Amino acid sequence: MSNLQPSRAAAAGGFLSDQDVAARVLGHIRDGTTDLGTGVWREPVANYRSPERFEREVTRVLRRWPVPFCPSAALLEPGAYVARESAGVPLLLVRGRDGRVRAFRNACRHRGTQLVDGAGCARSFVCPYHGWTYRLEGELQHVPHEHGFPRLDKRAFGLVPVACDERLGLVFVTQDPAADGADAALEGLPQLVASEQRLLAANQSEVEVNWKVYLEGFIEGYHIRSTHRESFYPYGFDNLNVVETCGPNSRVTYPFQRIQKLADVAPQERRVDGLLTYVYHLFPNVLVTVLSHHTNLVVLEPVAVDRTRLVIYSLTNRGPGSGDAAAAQRDAEFVNQTGGAEDLAVVMAIQRSIGSGANEFFSFGRFEAAIAHFHRTLAEALGSAA
Repeated sequence: MSNLQPSRAAAAGGFLSDQDVAARVLGHIRDGTTDLGTGVWREPVANYRSPERFEREVTRVLRRWPVPFCPSAALLEPGAYVARESAGVPLLLVRGRDGRVRAFRNACRHRGTQLVDGAGCARSFVCPYHGWTYRLEGELQHVPHEHGFPRLDKRAFGLVPVACDERLGLVFVTQDPAADGADAALEGLPQLVASEQRLLAANQSEVEVNWKVYLEGFIEGYHIRSTHRESFYPYGFDNLNVVETCGPNSRVTYPFQRIQKLADVAPQERRVDGLLTYVYHLFPNVLVTVLSHHTNLVVLEPVAVDRTRLVIYSLTNRGPGSGDAAAAQRDAEFVNQTGGAEDLAVVMAIQRSIGSGANEFFSFGRFEAAIAHFHRTLAEALGSAA
């Protein structure tokens, strides 16, 4: 097996080019190898079960790091909004009339009522309780029977903003003052969603699984043959991956068998579209999966130590009029109904046995380097926040 060696691009803070990924995959196929980490990481099982640890993860990491909230494609026009909880806090994101996306705490400044829920398009936000009205940019615009609030300064009662940054085709929020190292967390990442990609669907569901257990299943290919024998394995490889890190983030490449046709293509002319899946892990709790015909933004929202809300945005890989929407829909249905369901069954089986006392630690080996990187980064983030 080969050791995990960063390329010049990776050493500079980014990920390998598509051509370098193809060359590494073809080398692994030829040699019967895969990328390897440097050692074994032992994660205490108590870290998945402790309510105190869970609370620290939410308050000291998820609220203090830039976390993708939604793709820019979910907020295409002025007035488009998305409202849901992030790290246990109701947030409202909206594109203003000036084209800028802003984030606010989703609470009226009168009595704290949530203004909206879900997604839609609005000209302003009207509190359903007493009718206080806010502009898209957050200013308090109207108070019914305003004489009942003598000397009310509307400028002091606008919606409370949250730090918001639109880049890489995603909208990031940082709820509380940034943690050490968080400002540089996105450096070196590529464009993850192109401007021409369009939103296909947005779905939410809850599963009785710790958020880290669910996350781990996305970022290692050691399980492909055992878990996905009839779904992914016939088209791919077992335990053959390219594993890269970029700051706190990582990317795992899952090649398809058909990538072998690139062996006869000049290295500089190799294109990997439709020949592999890229899974980006954006620390701490978000994944971007780039599949053959569609891209998913998967947000793992911790609800409790043993419960996670899945927020999944599915997008086309090409723009409108390309004929890609139907293929993207078929691709998404296949992934969700086969491999996605198989992964969910496995992580739920882990959750059911996690308190059995069988394991004091979970051991992540050299094939699971991206998981080790995640836990190491999370431990460092919690330590610096102490």
